[in-house]
Amino acid sequence: MAYSIASGSLALSRSVLDRAADRRRDDDWLEKAWAADDTQVVVVAGDQLLVNSERTGLELLTPADAPEGMRIFLGIDRESGAGQTAEGRAVFGVLTEAEPDESYGGLRELGALLDDREAGIAVNVIGLANWHAVHTHCANCGAHTEVIEAGHVRHCPVCGRSHFPRSDPAIIVLVTDDQDRALLGRNEAWPVGRYSTLAGFVEPGESLEAAVRREVLEESGVVVGPEIDYAGSQPWPLPASLMLGFYAKATGFDIEVDQDEIAEAKWFTREDVRALVEAGTMALPGAISISRRLIEGWYGESLTGSW
Repeated sequence: MAYSIASGSLALSRSVLDRAADRRRDDDWLEKAWAADDTQVVVVAGDQLLVNSERTGLELLTPADAPEGMRIFLGIDRESGAGQTAEGRAVFGVLTEAEPDESYGGLRELGALLDDREAGIAVNVIGLANWHAVHTHCANCGAHTEVIEAGHVRHCPVCGRSHFPRSDPAIIVLVTDDQDRALLGRNEAWPVGRYSTLAGFVEPGESLEAAVRREVLEESGVVVGPEIDYAGSQPWPLPASLMLGFYAKATGFDIEVDQDEIAEAKWFTREDVRALVEAGTMALPGAISISRRLIEGWYGESLTGSW
């Protein structure tokens, strides 16, 4: 297989910030950074980000203008100059308990519009916000946990266990057959005409390649052979996934969908995809999705039409 994802095309894989993990335990430095005039703050309500008035990027505030909420140190922008921290501009997130209104937006809406710097900030802070929302109590003893290390650890004061953010690995794969057709499927919950590549979570003790073969077989009945090529990865903090993209070659081509997650799956030629997209009867994943980039890598160029 000679398919590949275009360099830099994965919208949510871009990042500029130095996460500066060594500063998370330095309370004095964190206080000075928070007090610096050039420090920037991204505000999160639920899983929504405060956006600018044009809804094309983040609204980054000064600490003085930021609302009350959980404060998370996200890193240092070393490209911005010396700054008040003498290392670069510090960036924090604030998780507010306020309900999001029309001044907020989600990653699906914003992802493809953000520049490299803001994309990295957004996926980091949304991932942490989603983690904090569901890890308020200790999984070991049930006690309420305390937030430490600038929002990157939750510590249990009762049993002493520390809890860290996790990302759930999930494979996503474009499978081709001996005629170079692409296997695309439609989720049970999607309307007719909406298609994507197949995907699923990696199970404990399972290699990525084994997960590719298992998920494709379970969902479509198609058998994937030994030829599996890694294509790239993208964080998907909705709520906590890391999508690991692959191209794979099938050795068994008969389709029998599981009728649980997948309602239908089909083999498509490039001509099929072009005709259906142009006719408006096929909708492909949006621009921020690694699935879209896998499909376009196989197709050979950009496609129009998305969910």
